[in-house]
Amino acid sequence: MDSKKRYADQVAVITGAADGIGKAIAQRMAAEGANLALWDLKEAQLKTLEAEWQAKGITVTTSVVNISEEEEVEKAFQETMDIYGRVDILVNSAGIVGPTQTKITNYPTEAFDEIYRVNLRGAFLTSKYALKWMEPSGTGRILLIASIAGKEGNPNMVGYSATKAGVIGLVKGLGKEYATTGITINGLAPAVIRTPMNADTAPAQLEYMASKIPMQRLGTVEEAASIACWICSAEASFTTGFIYDLSGGRATY
Repeated sequence: MDSKKRYADQVAVITGAADGIGKAIAQRMAAEGANLALWDLKEAQLKTLEAEWQAKGITVTTSVVNISEEEEVEKAFQETMDIYGRVDILVNSAGIVGPTQTKITNYPTEAFDEIYRVNLRGAFLTSKYALKWMEPSGTGRILLIASIAGKEGNPNMVGYSATKAGVIGLVKGLGKEYATTGITINGLAPAVIRTPMNADTAPAQLEYMASKIPMQRLGTVEEAASIACWICSAEASFTTGFIYDLSGGRATY
């Protein structure tokens, strides 16, 4: 199979697409022929991206979507269907880190609630409505971006660790639930990837996370895009409910 054409005529919905891992995945999928529906809350960045990519001949639409709000998610999927007539791929890359270097006894409950709404509720909602459109077609790919923190737990980041563990549970449950439908649901568990998302992470916390990586370096968004684009392709047909490692050797299970 020609990898540059493996997404020809397919439609990919990508959340958190204005920058970081989501943007890199979108760029790689577009290069391989995908039509894109990019969602984020960063309207200015989305509009700049849309104009730049359309000028390059990429078929792309953008929408400001809060994935923690059910009505917004449902509406955005309906609009995508109205424009493209299909949804083949969902990559849910939107997420927030929340407080770091913070013991649970000092962790604001409202901050935990916010992280849950974006990281876990958002993954639930985007999966729920993607599946409603994918199931009648008998095919589809869903990739939820989890984290090594969800596998191993990062101290002093209880909100992030707990919600990403929830994403892993969602992947495993949905993978089995839809195993006979032609739709695969998988997850990706990165260690620290150099993105704008962790630009504000406390240096001590970032140093702790990076020190756990046997390769002794941070991952890149290009590396994330490479494995994500394989997971979401027709080539990855016999794996579902699995969490792929992207941790430089930190987790190999």
